[in-house]
Amino acid sequence: MINKKILTGFIFLLLVTGAGWLWFIPGDLNTAPPVTFNILDGRQINLKNLHGRPVLVTFWATTCISCMKEMPHLISLYNDLSAKGLEIIGVAMAYDPPNQVLEVTKQRHIPYLISLDIDGSIAKAFNNVKLTPTTFLISQDGKIIRHKTGEIDITVLRQQIRDLLSQQLKVESELLEITTNNSNA
Repeated sequence: MINKKILTGFIFLLLVTGAGWLWFIPGDLNTAPPVTFNILDGRQINLKNLHGRPVLVTFWATTCISCMKEMPHLISLYNDLSAKGLEIIGVAMAYDPPNQVLEVTKQRHIPYLISLDIDGSIAKAFNNVKLTPTTFLISQDGKIIRHKTGEIDITVLRQQIRDLLSQQLKVESELLEITTNNSNA
């Protein structure tokens, strides 16, 4: 009897906590913020300029064990899907020393973009990210369609990105067909 009451109380607490969490999520979390990334090679890339392609933004730290564990999966994902349109930007947290970020990037042969967030403004723009890894998948139209704090399920993420890329290819094919039909008319 006591176990049933404890279980019921625990479930009720989970439901109330979940509802409260949903209540306090800012409405702008569903749209990517207008940020500019400072890439390790000195370039600045505005997220708005990447519209039209899916973008994976992942916040990480050199001292984060989970970040280091998922990095090979992100490298594989980038190698497999970047030619089809995927962009990945790894954002090093403000507390990470730039020379340490550069060293890890070189040691692990990271092919995707790495950004330094020296002043923490990018993390703040993405709903004040404090924990790593935190990952955002942004669709071609700038909507955040996946947000995950903690290790990502790479299989699910890969399929979601493939679906985005397939939709993009379908739209491009339809536009090409319309253009061709209009030219022949």
